[in-house]
Amino acid sequence: MGVPALYRYGRDPSQVADLHLPEGEGPWPVAVVIHGGYWRERYDRSLMDAVCADLTGRGWAAWNLEYRRIGGGRGGWPQTFDDVAAGIDHLAELHDGASIPVDIRRVVSIGHSAGGHLALWAATRDRPRVPVTAAVGQAAVSDLARASRLRLSNGAADELMGGPPDRVPERYAAGSPSERLPLGVPTLLVHGGRDDTVPVELSRNLHAAAVAAGDDCELVVHERDGHFEHIDPATAAWGTVTRWTAAL
Repeated sequence: MGVPALYRYGRDPSQVADLHLPEGEGPWPVAVVIHGGYWRERYDRSLMDAVCADLTGRGWAAWNLEYRRIGGGRGGWPQTFDDVAAGIDHLAELHDGASIPVDIRRVVSIGHSAGGHLALWAATRDRPRVPVTAAVGQAAVSDLARASRLRLSNGAADELMGGPPDRVPERYAAGSPSERLPLGVPTLLVHGGRDDTVPVELSRNLHAAAVAAGDDCELVVHERDGHFEHIDPATAAWGTVTRWTAAL
């Protein structure tokens, strides 16, 4: 495991990703890792460096994806979503064009908070070049309409989508995992019972709806955890993720 390599999947400064590779020859399954921060520009992919390093130690290639964000970062609807789609599909270029031994038939999206929203949404894309084959939402903002009604992070969902759900309902229908069921891939939802940043009810509600829709969806609530344990490799919350992904 060495220094990750930086790749560009577009012309914007935020359309980049770091590729962390395990030691050995591969091919390695890929974890697309997506950071949170309520989609805002002041947060970036460095939040996920520690879990990426842990994933490579477990035999995964970690694709730490950056994207255009709101708050001056040229993101929002649809740019943020387009970037996540393009960033994941760029794995085909690494596999084919750059001959990097990544197994694009085994791609799990792992995201925290707002990144969890994007990781779950990515599993539902229509006709992707590189399909997501499993998804993990860590304290995911999985219901954008509910996030809007609760005014989470001072109305971040409205800023992301360009308005509240009653004004742009078609955007929420297209961009919210809770409205795109079934997700269609094995899914893990992990949440802290004491999370005061993203309410645990979002994961509980999505789990119930996903199971009712026929999804293979597991929910694990760490009752004493808050919001940030998920991005610390030493925590039980991250251990839940690595045990689940090891069984894929």
